[in-house]
Amino acid sequence: MAELWDAYDRDFTKIQGKTLVRGLPVPEGCYHLVCEVCVKHTDGTYLIMKRDPNKTHGGKWELTAGGSAIQGEEPYFCAVRELREETGITSDSLTEIGRVIRDDNRTLYVEYFCVTSCDKNSVVLQEGETVDYKWITREELFALTEETFITRRMTKIMSEMGI
Repeated sequence: MAELWDAYDRDFTKIQGKTLVRGLPVPEGCYHLVCEVCVKHTDGTYLIMKRDPNKTHGGKWELTAGGSAIQGEEPYFCAVRELREETGITSDSLTEIGRVIRDDNRTLYVEYFCVTSCDKNSVVLQEGETVDYKWITREELFALTEETFITRRMTKIMSEMGI
């Protein structure tokens, strides 16, 4: 069965009566919603994950767990679900830190930040999404290059906010 998404306008408002289907083009004037979560441990390190080699940008590291909101799902609950599915980390204290509009692929991003005290060895990777993870310092995070790292949108927001 196809994954269904709510359609949104450029102002992050659901378009009533309009449904999008994963894999089909997003119509002009519509956007689909993606939620992403950056995870910081209470010891000050950040979680990065290596993308599955079969995915877009395969083999590169990313800072966020995230994905598309399914039909009827609010952004916050999408972020909580994606965090749990992609890392095994459960949290109900996510903070929204930014919103980004990408007109080129008709995607709206809602960015969240999570601070956790989880056991750093308890991360559970989602098969088909990621193949490795590590916890790195802020200095190591901001030293990553475009050859190996793909999450510039989040690091820009973090830098602007001083987190």
